[in-house]
Amino acid sequence: MDDKRREIRDGWVAITDGFVTAIGEGVPPRANQLIDATDCLVTPGLVNTHHHLYQNLTRAFPPMTGAPLFGWLQTLYPLWRALDEESAHVSAWVGLAELAMSGCTTSTDHLYVHPAGAGDLLSAEISAAVDLGVRFHPTRGSMSLSVKDGGLPPDDVVQDHDVILAESERAVAKHHDRSHGAMVRVALAPCSPFSVTKQLMIDSAALATKLDVRLHTHFAENSEDDDFSLATFGCRPMDYLEDVDWCNDRTWLAHCVTPNPDEISRLGRARIGVAHCPSSNLILSSGVAPVIDLIKAGVHVGIGVDGSSSADSASMWLEARQAMLLAKLRNGAAAGTARMALECATRGGAGCLGRVGEIGELSVGSVGDVAIWSLTGPAFAGAIADPIEAWLRCGPTGARDTIVHGRFVVRDHQIVSSKLDSMLKSHSTLAHRMQKIANH
Repeated sequence: MDDKRREIRDGWVAITDGFVTAIGEGVPPRANQLIDATDCLVTPGLVNTHHHLYQNLTRAFPPMTGAPLFGWLQTLYPLWRALDEESAHVSAWVGLAELAMSGCTTSTDHLYVHPAGAGDLLSAEISAAVDLGVRFHPTRGSMSLSVKDGGLPPDDVVQDHDVILAESERAVAKHHDRSHGAMVRVALAPCSPFSVTKQLMIDSAALATKLDVRLHTHFAENSEDDDFSLATFGCRPMDYLEDVDWCNDRTWLAHCVTPNPDEISRLGRARIGVAHCPSSNLILSSGVAPVIDLIKAGVHVGIGVDGSSSADSASMWLEARQAMLLAKLRNGAAAGTARMALECATRGGAGCLGRVGEIGELSVGSVGDVAIWSLTGPAFAGAIADPIEAWLRCGPTGARDTIVHGRFVVRDHQIVSSKLDSMLKSHSTLAHRMQKIANH
C-alpha cells in the first residue's frame, strides 16, 4: 500500500526500532527475529477512524432494536451517565484488544459523554491503549445541549462551553505527541451539530487551528440529521459545516451518508476526511454512504467500526468487507473490490488522521505496523488466484499476528497481554452495573 500500490510475492519487510527500514523480495536480510509468514497475506495495520469504545458496555442492548438514530440515543444516554474512569479504562482496553484481533493497529475514539463527577475519562482510556500497546487517536468529545436546551442527552452528561474548551486544551497539552511515529495524538470533537451550540463548533475549530490538531464530528448521518439541520439552522448539514469554519483538510467526519452530488464535490475540494461506518449505518437504517463518489471527488475515505451499541462487532476486517459489498450494491460489482476496501482501511484512514506516509502503508520510513493474515484452512481452499480478493471475500477472518511499532499485540490469533481474562471479568461486572440502570 505504498504510493505505487506494489504487491510483492515472496516478499519481506524489515522493521528496526519501530519503523520500516527495508522492503524486498526473495531471501530476507539477517535479523534478530524472523517471523515466518508463509501462506499469508501481509498488509499494513488497519486504521479505525471512528469508534465509541465505552459503548461496548451496552453492546447489542435490546431496547434500541429497530430504533433510528435519535430514538436510539435517547434510549442509551441514561445508561451511559454511569460512565466513570474505571469503566472508561476497561471498556477501552477490551475494545482495543478486539480491534487488534481484526488487524487494527491504529484506532481513534470519539469520547463525548462526560458525566458530572466522572473524572478524567480521556486519560483513563489513553492509559489502556498505552498498556495494550496500540496506536491511539482519541478525541476530546463534547456535548453542550441537554434536554432542557432542546437536545437529546440528560442534563448531567453535558458540559458548559468554557469548561469544554478548557478541558480540550488541557487534554492536548497533556497527551498530544507531534513526533513522527507518535503513539498518541488527540483531536477535538464536538459530538454533533444537534448536541452542541453553533458557537462551540466555531470556537472548537478556532482552538484546533491554534493548537494544530484535527477536528472530528458526526455529519449527515441520516434523514433525521438532515431534517434537524433544515429546521434548526435553515440549511443543510454541508452549508452548516462551511458556516462554522469546519470545511477544511483538518476535519474528518463520521458517516456522511446523505450528501448530494454538489456537496460531495465541495467535500472533495476541501480535502476533508470521512469515516465510513457501514455496519452501523445498516443497523440504524441510516442508508448507504456514497463512498465511491466521495473517493472520486478527492475525499479521504477511511473505515470506522463505530460504537458497539450500534455496530456491535468491532472488527475492521468485517467493516472492510461490508464497505466492499455496499460499494458493489450502490455503484456496481466492478466498483466494490477488495483492493478498494483495503485502501480505505489503510491509506484512507491515514488521510483522515493527517498521517499519510506514516501509517496505513508499508514503505521505508513508515511505522512498523503490520497485520499478518493466514490464507489457509477450509475457508480459503481453492482461493489461489488473487490473495487480496481471497482475504476479504473468504472468511470470516481475523489477523494471525498484529504488530504495532515492531511489537506483537496479537500473536497466533491470541492477545499477547496476560491481562485479557481479568479485563474481561471486570468488563462483565461493569456492563451489568451499567445495564441495571435500565430496570430502574
